[in-house]
Amino acid sequence: MIRTCINSIGVLLAFTIAACNQRASDTSANATSQNTAEQEVNWIPLFNHENLEGWQVLPGGEWSVEDGVIIGKSPVEEPLHGILLSDSTYDDFKLKVVYKAIKGNSGVYFRVEKVEGSDSVNGLQAEIDPDKDAGGLYDTGGRNWVVQPTPKDVEKWYKPNEWNEMEIVCKGRDVTVFVNGFKTADLKNDPGRVSGYIGLQLHGGMDMEVRFKDILIAEN
Repeated sequence: MIRTCINSIGVLLAFTIAACNQRASDTSANATSQNTAEQEVNWIPLFNHENLEGWQVLPGGEWSVEDGVIIGKSPVEEPLHGILLSDSTYDDFKLKVVYKAIKGNSGVYFRVEKVEGSDSVNGLQAEIDPDKDAGGLYDTGGRNWVVQPTPKDVEKWYKPNEWNEMEIVCKGRDVTVFVNGFKTADLKNDPGRVSGYIGLQLHGGMDMEVRFKDILIAEN
């Protein structure tokens, strides 16, 4: 009887160890798969760290490259939204932007169209601001605020006076924005444009300074 109990305990222990090993193996495989998928993203730089090749400067503000960084500045007297616009248009993509907001309201435009007027473009903008709204979505020339985060939410993901990483993912009519790994906006079946230019903004009527260190894209 004692021998039977010992054998039963041994079988149960062996089964438990095997199950734990399988779960650990599955977890490791999933992590490896996720890491491999991230490594396999074919990031292409849209900024060469030397000049503004590949970009067009629309009226308003001033854009320059210093020490491998794009610097945008605009005085409060400037009424126009200064836009640095990509030469090419894009459909579905992942866009990664490393930025530092010094003063004034900026943003990353995507899937936008050129228009006449002080805004220069119409379409969605992922918000960049040193004080509020970072990672929100604003539709210039359309719906205005689409996703406006609360100050408490912004505190979770935004790093004042530091470099921040924003990622914008567009697939069909779905749009997701991340700031420093936090999901800050998520649109499903959005009625906005599904193709257009990428742009960096200097808001008119503000004392502006914003910096961009890296701009990378991976088209789907």
